[in-house]
Amino acid sequence: MTDEPDDTSLRPPFWRTTTLEDMDPAQWESLCDGCGRCCLVKLEDEDTGTIHATDIACRLFDAGSCRCRDYANRTQAVPDCVGLTPEAVRTLTWLPPTCGYRLVAEGKDLPWWHPLVSGRAETVVEAGVSVKGRVHASEDEVALEDVVDRIRRWPLAWPKRARGRGPA
Repeated sequence: MTDEPDDTSLRPPFWRTTTLEDMDPAQWESLCDGCGRCCLVKLEDEDTGTIHATDIACRLFDAGSCRCRDYANRTQAVPDCVGLTPEAVRTLTWLPPTCGYRLVAEGKDLPWWHPLVSGRAETVVEAGVSVKGRVHASEDEVALEDVVDRIRRWPLAWPKRARGRGPA
């Protein structure tokens, strides 16, 4: 037995060397950090095209686990749910700036808190990126005329704790 590292530890991670189009399904799915920001209801200003995020979640979103209750069937169950593809990632203006898909599409590296980097799903919460504990309600629980009152800046912003090189 040798103390030398194996070849896999010397290779750069797949997201630095593989295009979104060339990723296998497991690689693609692992880019999602599980923050839940994309599952929040968004509104578009008809006059300006500006996207506003709310703290209201999709009816399929489980705020406790920050996961979809029916991920496999989400786009059939929720007609306006957007299934991410490489093309969609490059054109959607509402993806949060912290989104792993967006970062890789822009040629950026994944941050310290991303589970592929940290090795732990909890770092997304620790960095303040997750919506855990910040969801006001499900879309089925809020009257349509009240949704505009739930507009929040944080879902489309980079949290201060997430900007650094690691937890303090």
